[in-house]
Amino acid sequence: MNKLTRWFLAAAVLAGLSSCAAPAQAGQAVVSTSGGGATVTASSSHGTTDVQIGPSGINVTNGSSHLRIGGTGSGIISRSRSVIVIHAHHSCPHGQEIVAIGHTARLAAGKSACDVVSIFGNSIVDGDVSDSAVAIMGDLHVTGSVGNSTVSIFGDSDINGPVAGNAVSLFGDLKLGPKALIQGQAVSMFGSEHRDPAAVVQGGTVNLMSGIFHGAHGLKAWAAHCLILGRLLAPRLDIGWAWGVALGILVFYALLALLFHEGVQRCIQTLDEHPGASILAALATVLLTPILMLALVVTLVGIFAIPLLWLALLGAAVFGRVVALGWLGSRILRGMRSGVTHPALYVLLGGAVALALYMVPVVGFIVYALIGLLGFGAVLYSLLLAMRAARGGTPPGAAAGGFTAPGEPGAAAGPDAAAASAGDMTGTAGPAGAAPAAPEAPVDFTTLPRAGFWIRMLALLIDVVLVAFALSMIEHHGTDGMLLVLAAYGAIMWKLRGTTVGGIICHLRVVRIDGQPINWETAILRALGCFLSLVAAGLGFFWIAFDRERQGWHDKIAGTVVVLVPKARGLV
Repeated sequence: MNKLTRWFLAAAVLAGLSSCAAPAQAGQAVVSTSGGGATVTASSSHGTTDVQIGPSGINVTNGSSHLRIGGTGSGIISRSRSVIVIHAHHSCPHGQEIVAIGHTARLAAGKSACDVVSIFGNSIVDGDVSDSAVAIMGDLHVTGSVGNSTVSIFGDSDINGPVAGNAVSLFGDLKLGPKALIQGQAVSMFGSEHRDPAAVVQGGTVNLMSGIFHGAHGLKAWAAHCLILGRLLAPRLDIGWAWGVALGILVFYALLALLFHEGVQRCIQTLDEHPGASILAALATVLLTPILMLALVVTLVGIFAIPLLWLALLGAAVFGRVVALGWLGSRILRGMRSGVTHPALYVLLGGAVALALYMVPVVGFIVYALIGLLGFGAVLYSLLLAMRAARGGTPPGAAAGGFTAPGEPGAAAGPDAAAASAGDMTGTAGPAGAAPAAPEAPVDFTTLPRAGFWIRMLALLIDVVLVAFALSMIEHHGTDGMLLVLAAYGAIMWKLRGTTVGGIICHLRVVRIDGQPINWETAILRALGCFLSLVAAGLGFFWIAFDRERQGWHDKIAGTVVVLVPKARGLV
């Protein structure tokens, strides 16, 4: 704004004020200049009018009335609180965004910026902001001007300057000083509003649940001393509310253990005996839940089951934390050779240890996540074992057909013992030559030892290499569609030979757990189940390593097991 324009605007303003006032009487005007600006003081019987012209704009003061031109807009303020505003949008200064995380974002007086934003810190605006001023988990102080809106979340807002938009405070107090000019609305949610009588709010006020949340000092202290450091608790008095919440939850967990002590004890035993399977169960559920939700949405009818599913998962997660804390406490008491056996005491001791670990930076969040994962998986795997027992399944480690695990009463010590047992059943004599040998009875493959994870992965690798080589010889593009070809190859070989080429080399055989021969339905179902085992980050295959029957997800779907065939007995 050049000097000629300033003088022209000053004359126009004075003329406007004179035309709105009563007939003026004789007066005088004094003009002074300093620092690139000018001040015009006009005196009359109605009072004194000051006109200040500077780089930031024009300010006219006449008694209780004030007119401002420049900055973020133009307006007239009088005792009647009537406001007329003409927005004057300005381009944002390039590269003048002030963003701070963990400390204060400050805009000094006489400076300008597009935005001033702080997270886990305070925002202090003494200059001119062309857009917004925001403070998250911190306080907002404005004595300059804001061209759009001010927002504070979990912090207090102290506004004492013009704001062209809304002044919003969520979970904090909103304070408007005598120089506050809010052209939009003053919004206070879950906090209190304090307004100076001279403050002006053109758009009105909105108060929701006012007074419930007085300030956010405790929450800000928790964010500064816990959240940023990656822990849940800290040895500080200003986060006493967090300690109260943690102790209340621990008491609630102990009550659950007291009411459902048998279920908690059973899940603790599952976690103690099957930690790997419990973790896999939790990971598999986390990965498969979105797929299941999508399937329910597609069926339309299943949409009504989604809330029930979420409630079931939430209940399992809460109960799982009780189980994990109980498991931790039981391990400690077991090491101390204590005679305490009640799950509620386990939970209290485990909870005390967990609270101590929650105060360690970074470790606190990791421990919290591990407790949830272990407990959630233990509950799910316990339910799986219970459903297996309810279906009349064989005890873990045993198979259909009367197989007894080695080392148990009645178990065969080896091939010789099995032959002796067969001889006793047929009535033949033990010594050679005493009687003609009975014909060899067909082998019940379900009684053979289960194949472990690594030998099965070796056989799979052999099949993959074989199929990839065959495709590279047939097709120019090599291994396109390899998974489909591998699944078809597996289904055909399982139906015709009970195994694949890799299985023949590693002496493996796929058999149905009910002892029946594999038909096309079983072979195809198992091949399709392999896709599910693979798509869930391969967890369906890793499940073999922790399952007592050494079954992958595709085995459980098809009702099959993979057994080790003695080398003396050929597979071809």
